[in-house]
Amino acid sequence: MGKLDFIELRDGEVRDVRSYVLRGRSFTDSERRTIHEYLERYAIFFEDSLLDYGRVFGNDKPVIIEIGFGMGDTTKEIALRRPEYNYIGIEVFLQGFIKLLKQIGENDIPNLRIMRFNAVDVLNHMIGDGTISGFHVFFPDPWPKKKHHKRRLMSTEFLTLLSSKLVPGGYIYMATDWEPYAQEVLENAKAVDTLENPYQGFADPVPWRPTTKFEKKGLEKEHRISEIWLERR
Repeated sequence: MGKLDFIELRDGEVRDVRSYVLRGRSFTDSERRTIHEYLERYAIFFEDSLLDYGRVFGNDKPVIIEIGFGMGDTTKEIALRRPEYNYIGIEVFLQGFIKLLKQIGENDIPNLRIMRFNAVDVLNHMIGDGTISGFHVFFPDPWPKKKHHKRRLMSTEFLTLLSSKLVPGGYIYMATDWEPYAQEVLENAKAVDTLENPYQGFADPVPWRPTTKFEKKGLEKEHRISEIWLERR
């Protein structure tokens, strides 16, 4: 896989230059300004080589990766609440990527960078084993129909991949409003011998995670919010 180049903007048009990052649709004037002003500074582009976190952030703070940040409001808030960590957000949803890019740029959030690429590819090609202090996975698609369960993100295979990237004592933190999915993840985690569940079940909420939009919708439907905290042995 080759490097993803930046988008060129010419005569008010967005021209794709072999870039998955912003491929997919036309852009508003506001989005073009966001891309022009903030993309190079706050986005990370896919390369088939390991990330140098010190080069990306200019410091040696521990790194947390969020997978599937949606519109990015929670991601931004956590980065602001926990400045002692650096954050990398990964999301394929273009509107959410551009919205969070704008928020990072306008607020000059130094400890947050974002990527628009498939998370498994990023983990396999850019993230070194034993280098990440935590993973956040908030309200992933539960694929509620039984025939679609194989599409669920938090499989045993994926948990094993996440675990391989964690430092000893590093964590995987998941929240969902779909309790059957949460129960499945707890069972999947038991098959990963490098992970342990200090709660022996669902975890207590943490004070630094704000309520997400998906969470609010779930609560309106009287869904229980299940939180899972797993740690690397």
